[in-house]
Amino acid sequence: MIIRTMRTLLPVVAIVGTGLCSGPIVAQDAQQDAGQDPGSRYAQAVGDIQSLERFNRLLEEQVRSQEAEAASIERQLVDLETTNREVQPLMAQMVITLDRFIQLDVPFLLEERTAVVDNLKRTMDRADVSTSEKYRLILEAYQTELEYGRTLETYEGRLGTGAAARTVEFARLGRVTLLYRTLDGSETGYWDVEKKDWVIDASLRDAIETAIKVAKGDGPPELLIVPVPAPQEVRS
Repeated sequence: MIIRTMRTLLPVVAIVGTGLCSGPIVAQDAQQDAGQDPGSRYAQAVGDIQSLERFNRLLEEQVRSQEAEAASIERQLVDLETTNREVQPLMAQMVITLDRFIQLDVPFLLEERTAVVDNLKRTMDRADVSTSEKYRLILEAYQTELEYGRTLETYEGRLGTGAAARTVEFARLGRVTLLYRTLDGSETGYWDVEKKDWVIDASLRDAIETAIKVAKGDGPPELLIVPVPAPQEVRS
């Protein structure tokens, strides 16, 4: 609206300007020097007109510049709206993919990782959170999952369900192996990726002890002999 108003007033400025500059100046000159020759008065009038024309051209350039800037902003807004429409489905799919990945992955820190996904799902539905912030949170969650694959960690957690549930100490070696031992050390075992179940294995007692020490920084890195899933053929 501002640009259209400026364009509408442009001819008026020229007309009013002509009345203010040409008429009074000529009248004043006539009073001061009634005997001024017509050629001088004509030259002065021409000079006034040229000055007004330059002023009008300057205004026209300013208006054109503002129109171009407004058009650029409008294009950017359209592009931003299009980008948002395209990014929203992509982000939703990224959250779904992350959720499925965690469900199929080695079951370490399940409550913590599931809570991250649940928070992402709630955030995706919030209108008061910007698209950039949503995307940042998703990338942060992916980065955290990536870090899990190359770290050694030990933590306490619950193993089993119902009456058989008990607190154990886990040792996670990247995503390759997840070991556990009970707090009294009477039972040790690991997560069998193929069976999707926990397997009790007393032979892992020393390996788990070493892994826990290394993860806590209580001992130097050592070669650990632990069960790992067999490589699987990738079919295209």
